[in-house]
Amino acid sequence: MQLDDVDQRIISALLSDARTTYAEIGMVVSLSAPAVKRRVDRLRSGGVIKGFTAVVDPAAVGGGTEAFVELFCTGRTTPAQITQATRRHPEVVGAYTVSGEADALVHLRAADISHLEQALERLRAEPFITSTRSMIVLSRLVD
Repeated sequence: MQLDDVDQRIISALLSDARTTYAEIGMVVSLSAPAVKRRVDRLRSGGVIKGFTAVVDPAAVGGGTEAFVELFCTGRTTPAQITQATRRHPEVVGAYTVSGEADALVHLRAADISHLEQALERLRAEPFITSTRSMIVLSRLVD
């Protein structure tokens, strides 16, 4: 899908605040609200915009402790197996296959260190995980 400057500016406005009205975006990009809506609909149907979300402070909902965990897996572990396993753990908020020594990188959020330790133990119990290396987040610098 080809994006022009107006599409880029609409996307930028929605990234800044997904609740911005079509009329407000239209004032910024010099289009009517219906024209903005048509473009947003086209961007959604074209897969450029996948959805709209709320940004929540993790600490406010019991996820103030974060860690990134490298997973080291047995030789024939597939990305699908890692996906299936990590989805079983509610503390996992992101999982990625990566290059380098580790097979995957997992982002965990927990209420506190004790909860994080429990989540790590459950994750390590997956049969294909041979070892992990954890990094606890001290502060968030950029979201």
